[in-house]
Amino acid sequence: MNLLKIFSAGMLLAAAIQIQAQTAEQKKPDNPAKCANIKEGKFIRANYPESIWNMTIKDNVQTEYFNNGKDFIKSTLVFVDDCNYKAIVMEKSDKNDPAQVGDVFNNKIVATQDNLLKVNTKIEGTSFDVVYVKVK
Repeated sequence: MNLLKIFSAGMLLAAAIQIQAQTAEQKKPDNPAKCANIKEGKFIRANYPESIWNMTIKDNVQTEYFNNGKDFIKSTLVFVDDCNYKAIVMEKSDKNDPAQVGDVFNNKIVATQDNLLKVNTKIEGTSFDVVYVKVK
């Protein structure tokens, strides 16, 4: 009977520890968002290998690299305010890429957390969110 009580107490303790681990508070987004993080650095997308896509930003020039760096899209960045900016496509290497020279992407940083940036991008009535990871 003592063995059963000890076993039951052990299971109860293990369950309590598991519940506590699952309810640990997730880290909250930066408040306010650290929009300046987008102005310079190297970025990747969450769950994307760097060889498929990565991006650098320096001196208001954004260069996206695809296909192990063989292809690129270079854009000029125009900051409307700290958290809103336009990316104007200036040059691209892949003629088949749907982005065209002169296209304007309107971007809004909607949230940041440490080295993560959530950006809402709009072009020609289409809107989508992208999460960038700042690696440098």
